[in-house]
Parts: sequence; C-alpha cells; structure tokens
Amino acid sequence: MLATMAAGPAAAARPGSPAAAPTRAGEPASAAVLSTPHAGWRLKDSGSTARFRGLAAVSRTTAWVAGTAGTVLRSHDGGKHWSDVSPPGAGALEFRDIEAFDARRAVVLAIGEGVASRVFRTDDAGATWTESFRNTDPRAFYDCLTFFDRRHGIALGDPVDGRYRILSTADGGRSWRVLPSTGMPSAQQGEAAFAASGQCLVSTGSRDAWIATGGAATARVLHTTDRGRTWSATDTPLPAGDPARGVFALAFRDRLHGLAVGGDYRPGQPSPRAAAVSDDGGTTWTPAAAPPNAYRSGAVWLPHSRHLALAVGPSGSDLTLDGGRTWHTFDRGSYDTVDCAPDLGCWAAGERGRIARLEP
Repeated sequence: MLATMAAGPAAAARPGSPAAAPTRAGEPASAAVLSTPHAGWRLKDSGSTARFRGLAAVSRTTAWVAGTAGTVLRSHDGGKHWSDVSPPGAGALEFRDIEAFDARRAVVLAIGEGVASRVFRTDDAGATWTESFRNTDPRAFYDCLTFFDRRHGIALGDPVDGRYRILSTADGGRSWRVLPSTGMPSAQQGEAAFAASGQCLVSTGSRDAWIATGGAATARVLHTTDRGRTWSATDTPLPAGDPARGVFALAFRDRLHGLAVGGDYRPGQPSPRAAAVSDDGGTTWTPAAAPPNAYRSGAVWLPHSRHLALAVGPSGSDLTLDGGRTWHTFDRGSYDTVDCAPDLGCWAAGERGRIARLEP
C-alpha cells in the first residue's frame, strides 16, 4: 500500500504494504525504497518467542534485537538467519534498548529496579559480553540509552529524589558514571519515561539529546545541548493525565526537526493526538493534523529524507509523507520498535519474536 498512498484515498490498501511515497526533489533514495506497489514489512523467522523492544539497524543486512528473558539476537544476512548471542546468565533480565556501532560492537540495556538495571557491551558480535554497569540504588530504574558517537553516550533513569537520573560514558559504554542532577528540571508528580521501544531517549549530532516523558499531568520533552549536564523541559500536546499516557518515543532528523509519538498504551483505549512535530529543537510542539489512529510506541525518520518517517505500535504501522503532520496506516501487524540504517535498511520488531524488514 505504500504505492497506493501516493495515488490518493481511492486506491486500495493491502495490509503489510506501505503506499508508495512520491519522490521529492533531494530525497530520491528514501522515496525509492517505498515506491513499488508491494513495498512493506516482510516478516523474518527469528526462531524466538521473546518480545523485542530493543532494536539496532546497522544496515540492510545486519540488525540486532534485544528483549525479554535476556534475549539478544543478531542477523548479518538480511534476517534470513538469526543468531542467539544473549549474554550468559541474563535469562532473568528484561532488555529494552540496544545500540550498535557496527556488526560486531553493541551496548545493551536491561531495565528494572535496583540491580535489574544493567548495561553490557560486546566487541565480538555477541560471542562474549562484559557487564559495564550494575545499578546499586534500589530507587533507580533505567529505561533507555543513546550514543552521540562511538565514545560518548548517556542512559536515562526515572526520577530519584524528584529528578531524572542520567548515566554518562566517554569510552563507548565500557564504564559509566552518574551525572549531577543540578541541571535537571524537577519531575512532575508521577512522571517517568516509558521503556517501550528504546526511544524514550534519543540524540542527534555530538551534544543534543531529548527525553520523552509520561504518566503525569502533562506529557513533556526534555532537551540537553551539552550531553546531559543541563536540561530544559517543554510541554507537548500528547495525551497525559494518567500513568498509561504520554510521549513514548521521539525521533529527530537533525537538531531542529523532531517527531513525538505515544498515546495511551492500554489496549482499546483511544489515543487522540498521538503524534506531534517540532521544528525548533523541541522548544514547541504542534499536534499532527492527522495523527495515527492509535497508540504508537516507536518512530524513525527515513534516512536522507526531510519528509518521510515511520511510526509503529501494537495495532499497526504508519507512514508520513509530510514530516509528521499527517499519518497513514499501512500495516496492521504488531510492532513495538523501529529503526533505519543509513543505507535505508529499515527494521521493526515486537511481540512473539516478530522481526520484519522494509522491502520493495
């Protein structure tokens, strides 16, 4: 259906195939991957029943996923085969985020209270792992991590003593330290981040990162321009006022242009205003004119595009052709997270071992 979107509302939709994006000047590569009549998600046999909320797309051929029961899988042949490269002894852990530098190096985050929150790193495609961080504060709960480059990264923890906690690394995730909280705005009552897709903390460039929040009176986005030392907070129009509502995922294509998606994660609950856009680095957010019709947990810009992006959730996937202002559902399958590599290798993953690649 990606091809039929460009043809207008009268075109027939085929589940599993996004409608072809019209080619815009300056972004032929991004449009090309969506331009055939049958373009869409193609499921891959992962051989797993884990729920994957962590995903790192390295290329069209290589991807990593991380999920329940301490599971980490890796493919280097476009998803035809998946290797179980889970860290030994991690079966009781819940992996929710994974960041890969290439086909051999990756960092994975386990979530949970106290010692359940851990970070592991591999330098040999998952043959061996080193635990580089284990949380010892019973009040802390880590949700997401992101890297600015191969050395510098941060991880996000839910509020402790009224402020979000930030871990920082300067050696590629081999060691971590807690940053002072003096530059962090106070959290709202009940506010937290959602470890739903590995996208509650995202970054672009060498110093900018954003946090997605929910569970409080207002769904907010926090922004840092100095790798996590100081932050500013901005309200968004996404659903709020309940522990199940808020911003679940962010995606920025540069320092200015961002997408926020979320809603109410409870099945069957309405999620109006499930998406918003920013063109000033997250200082202000405008509701999407035609948002996804349900809760969405993950989002990603198509590489080399100023207009095309994807959003996914348990009830389907959506495409925007206009930078997030209007969204069109192209698939009804369940996915929790989505990611794209620079070579336009786009992947999605979710419950019951579901992994898919966007293909013509």
